[in-house]
Amino acid sequence: MNPLLLEYFLSPWVMGLFGLTVGSFLNVVIHRFPLMLESTWRRESSELLGLAAPVEEADLSLASPRSRCPSCKHVLAWHENIPVLSYLWLGAKCSSCKVRIPFRYPSIEILTGVLFACVAWRLGPVPEVLLWCGFMATLVALSGIDWDTTLLPDDITLPLMWSGLVAAAMGWTIPLEQSIWGAVAGYMSLWTVYWLFRLLTGKEGMGFGDFKLLAALGAWLGVWMLLPIVLVASTFGALVGIFMKLGGHLREGRYVPFGPFLAGAGMVMMFSGQKVVMSWLGWT
Repeated sequence: MNPLLLEYFLSPWVMGLFGLTVGSFLNVVIHRFPLMLESTWRRESSELLGLAAPVEEADLSLASPRSRCPSCKHVLAWHENIPVLSYLWLGAKCSSCKVRIPFRYPSIEILTGVLFACVAWRLGPVPEVLLWCGFMATLVALSGIDWDTTLLPDDITLPLMWSGLVAAAMGWTIPLEQSIWGAVAGYMSLWTVYWLFRLLTGKEGMGFGDFKLLAALGAWLGVWMLLPIVLVASTFGALVGIFMKLGGHLREGRYVPFGPFLAGAGMVMMFSGQKVVMSWLGWT
């Protein structure tokens, strides 16, 4: 590609606008993907038990049916689906029933746009920008799903891990050796903590999805970034849990999903870079 075109299309402003559009799609993924999984699980369970297949309201996918208001089922027109601008133009309310639209929707769009712009600014106009933007978008989707459902689907975490290994093998990110050991150590470290905690308390402190997410982060960022990621995620996760408990907002079961904090810590480490993070820890 022409260097001038590459510099234009991969500039922070263009990538930021692209991120707003991707963020709008991520809202769909966060809402619909768990429902799609539940539908698949019900169908597979019925088949295994020899029961009649459950009656579903409609075939649900990421592409259909069209987006609609959850309150009045009003199908959104194209001009009601413009990232951020439609939210402002509609006054944060459905055009049909006037029920308030949660701020979460534009916040996901803005977050994704900011992340994409920051990646473009951090790396410059190189093709790897698109690769790392995909990494960021996947982490945003996983964070939203885990916060809502306490699930980190294998359908997303495992492709994220394998794509990190492939990217390293192609020479696009980090040395392959660091990527492989990052994936191995990421999984085994939390797996070990899980079983030690379960043996000592008889309780499950985290889900298996957290192991796979940290393995994916290790595949993308390398083995040396795992300890800083866990330290940052644990610190902020504990603080949020304390504030939620004090405010009476802690969900049933009295725990906070760990996935969003792992993802957030992974983003911080990516933007900081390995050299900076290792200097913080006094490593060489």
